[in-house]
Amino acid sequence: MAMEAATIERLIREGIPDCTVQIADLRGDGDHYAAHVESPSFKGKSRVQQHQMVYAALQGKMGGELHALALTTGVPEGA
Repeated sequence: MAMEAATIERLIREGIPDCTVQIADLRGDGDHYAAHVESPSFKGKSRVQQHQMVYAALQGKMGGELHALALTTGVPEGA
């Protein structure tokens, strides 16, 4: 069962409340998404740690309901 972009965005926002999120459905099939997530809480963390925070926010749905997620993360300018 595919996941909706709005659900992905909601889970990430709930898990990382100070973030901004942009979600794109890469193939229009509800199975392949790209997410760009920026958060001040990523400051000082490695890219791997940032991605781990996003995956934790997705509550284990990665690889199950959410088949593929191209993820980019970063710290907002000025943070």
